[in-house]
Amino acid sequence: MRKTIVAGNWKMNFVPSRAKAFAVEMKDKLDSNKVEVILCVPYVDLRSVKDALEGTNIKVGAQNMHYMDEGAYTGEISGAMLRDMGVPYVIIGHSERRERFGDTDTTVNLKSLKAIEHGLVPIICVGESQKQRKQNRTQGVLRKQLAFALDELTADDMSRIIIAYEPIWAIGTGETATDQQAEEACALIRQQVEQRFGKAAADKVHILYGGSVTPDNAKSLFSMPNIDGGLVGGASVVPSFEKVVHFE
Repeated sequence: MRKTIVAGNWKMNFVPSRAKAFAVEMKDKLDSNKVEVILCVPYVDLRSVKDALEGTNIKVGAQNMHYMDEGAYTGEISGAMLRDMGVPYVIIGHSERRERFGDTDTTVNLKSLKAIEHGLVPIICVGESQKQRKQNRTQGVLRKQLAFALDELTADDMSRIIIAYEPIWAIGTGETATDQQAEEACALIRQQVEQRFGKAAADKVHILYGGSVTPDNAKSLFSMPNIDGGLVGGASVVPSFEKVVHFE
């Protein structure tokens, strides 16, 4: 049985003092033995949130990283830096990074490989736009993104990564994929992993759904056979995030 994972993506919210206060306020409510809870926070919040969560089961994650260890990359953060801070998770290839900051299928792969090299768990994001869905291109888009993202990874790596299906048209819009739409996409992702790495690897990989996850729809989404939890955006920076974590 794959353990349910609920990862909150705080995006560009909370200055460090507010981030620490929110983490302190919420940590007892979010701490769980049944669900793996990850808070992916802005770089400047990592230390204060990590310290606030000390002694709990809640993990912290970054929202991006560079694919080089060091060098003339002003403003970037490396996997080596995250590892040295004791940050175990990192989001790779979120649609907002792809659309606004130049992430490509190739750089998503390079970042994922580097994350694994440093012992980090990459949360690799894939998903189609509204236009692509209307053109019935969802499966083709996901296959292409996965082919690039998983290049040079091994079957053993599948137990060390998380894949998040995030339909772009459902991110921050209040429009959520139906349970069946989300399940079909996540089943396709697992099928692609199986074709490439075998059934054992496919059974191990965690696949999350992201896109306007709320306390009202979390239970039904997370109950789907191929959905192992959620990557939660806006709903993760409000107190009701507790209800997403404790969806049962």
